[in-house]
Amino acid sequence: MNYKKVIFSILMMSISLILFGCNMEKADIAYVSDTSNYGYVTPLEDTKSSELCVVPLSKKNDTNESITAESALIFDVTDQSILYENNVYERLYPASVTKLMTAYVTLKYADLDDIVTISYNASHITESGAKLCGFKEGDQVKLRNLLCALLVYSGNDAGVAIAEHISGSVDSFADLMNKEAYELGATGSHFVNPHGLHDDNHYTTTYDIYLIFNELIKNEDFVDMIHSKEVLVPYKDTKGNVLSYTFSSTNEFLLGETDAPEDVTVVGGKTGTTSKAGACLALYSKGEDGHAYISIVFKADNKTSLYRQMTQLLKFIPKKEE
Repeated sequence: MNYKKVIFSILMMSISLILFGCNMEKADIAYVSDTSNYGYVTPLEDTKSSELCVVPLSKKNDTNESITAESALIFDVTDQSILYENNVYERLYPASVTKLMTAYVTLKYADLDDIVTISYNASHITESGAKLCGFKEGDQVKLRNLLCALLVYSGNDAGVAIAEHISGSVDSFADLMNKEAYELGATGSHFVNPHGLHDDNHYTTTYDIYLIFNELIKNEDFVDMIHSKEVLVPYKDTKGNVLSYTFSSTNEFLLGETDAPEDVTVVGGKTGTTSKAGACLALYSKGEDGHAYISIVFKADNKTSLYRQMTQLLKFIPKKEE
């Protein structure tokens, strides 16, 4: 490691933060995280994390008695300011929030009009509690519809089918996920699958998810998908019959089961839950001020607590001035 370069980078970043805060122009800053250099903030010239709000690692974490999850944040995407953050660089299991990274790779590398043939592996996920769309081996589905099923319903079989279609195997797709994550500046992450079913070596941070989500919301197809309360997914079976599944969103804000603050419009997001990840949610919202916001909660105790804490985060969004 070039320690002089690291120290110089930290010094320059600190000066910039003092002078400009989170509104640094073309900051080109991301954080590097590995076993020998965990926690340093340093410019990564080959990443896409320019003009993004960076949380200094020396910053004292915010505290709020209403927000008890392991990690949480809400950022104003429009003016790149921090409204709340806590433990945003802690490596945690993301569960199905992983599917945001899968969506990013899919939208970058594949044609949504492709026809995907469901493999044996995709149709034979046996992990207890794994959410499945129910596709059978040999079924044919348009990639756009598979991606909808992945994001709206969180079907793990859709994730495997997408991965195999794009990269030939889950392992090769995970390599591509990690490559693209690094290029986004999400260097605290390591993915081993496209769906987030538990693996001890599959982790990310809420800050990394912010970086990934921030890129995704620039894509209209993605925003349309996560905004859907329900999707109709047609497919052909091995006999050529045209059938369909109807999948409902897992997002309680979209379904009206949890109310956002009256001055906030929830556009959509991605849920995730496993026993080790806890209850997780990444959300894209808009305020009456016209600004866009990304809010993330990782490792809440349960779904009820998750939505209560996310609602508390959304209350940080300023009301429109009269």
